[in-house]
Amino acid sequence: MTGVRAGVDIGGTKTLVVVCDEDGRELGSTSAPSQAHRGGAAILDRVAELVGSLVPEDAVLAGVGVGAAGVVDPVTGTVLVTGDSFTGWAGTPVNAELSARLGGVPVRTVNDVDGFLLGELLPGERNVLGIAVGTGVGGALFVDGRLLYGGSTGAGEIGHVGRYGEERCTCGQIGHLEAYASGRALARRYAEATGRTLAAEAVAAAALAGDHAAQTVFTDAGRFIGQAVAHAAGLLGLATCVLGGSVVKSWALLEKPVREALEERPLLSGKPVSVRLSRNGEKAVALGAAGLTAGIHWLPEVNNP
Repeated sequence: MTGVRAGVDIGGTKTLVVVCDEDGRELGSTSAPSQAHRGGAAILDRVAELVGSLVPEDAVLAGVGVGAAGVVDPVTGTVLVTGDSFTGWAGTPVNAELSARLGGVPVRTVNDVDGFLLGELLPGERNVLGIAVGTGVGGALFVDGRLLYGGSTGAGEIGHVGRYGEERCTCGQIGHLEAYASGRALARRYAEATGRTLAAEAVAAAALAGDHAAQTVFTDAGRFIGQAVAHAAGLLGLATCVLGGSVVKSWALLEKPVREALEERPLLSGKPVSVRLSRNGEKAVALGAAGLTAGIHWLPEVNNP
C-alpha cells in the first residue's frame, strides 16, 4: 500500500484538490464549486468529498494540506477573517473539522496565497515575495527560508496597503492596491469611465483591441502593483517576486507599467526586483498546500486539536 498526500485550494468560487505521491508528483486533480455561502461545514463537506474521490483504493491518505482564503491561524488552522466572498467561514477550525471528516488524517492549513508561494518556490530559494491578483489581491512572504505569518490580521496582505488614489477598497478603506488592481476593481473602474459593464477578462480584450479607457485601468493597475512590490521587497530585502492569479493572465497589458515602476524604485543593490510569473497556474495553491504534509520546516509545529 502506498501513501499519498492531498492539497486543497479553497477559493470563493471553486475548490480544487490535487493528490500527490510521496515524492510530490501529482497523481490527479479535481474541482467543484466551493459552497462558499453555505457555511464552514458545507465547505469542508465538499473538500472531504473531493479528496475522497481522488485517493486510489490501494493507497493510504497520509495527510492533507489546505490553502484557505482569508486570514488563517497557522497553528490551529482556524479561519480568523474572510472577505465577502464567503458566509460563515470565519471561525471555522479547518484542521480539526476536516481531519474528523477524513478519519483522523493530519491536516495543516495556511492562507491560500501562502500556499501559492510555497507551490512556486524554486529549489534553494529563501527570500521571495508572492502576490496573487485575481478577484482580490493577496500576498505572502517567504523570508530566511520561512513563511512570515504576522499577527491576527496576517502578514503579506499587500492588497490592503498604500494610498494609490481615492477609490474605496473592499475592506472599506480608501486607495488600497486591491481597489485598483483586482479583477473587480478593473471592471468597476472601466464601468465608471465608460458606462459599460464588462468582466475583467472582457476589459482586457478591449484593451488589447485598442480601447483607451481599458488600457488606462490596466496601466494604473500595473504601475501600482510595481510600486507595491518595490516597497515590500525593499523593506524585507527580497530580490524576487512571483506573480499569479487570473488578472496576471493579462501580463501583456501589465508587464510594461510593472517593470517601469520597478526600474524607478530599485533595491539598494541598484537592481530592480526580479519578477516572474506563476508556472503552476491554477494548481499552485493546492500543490504548495500538499507540501505542508511532508514534514517541511516552513511551518511551526502544529497538532490537530
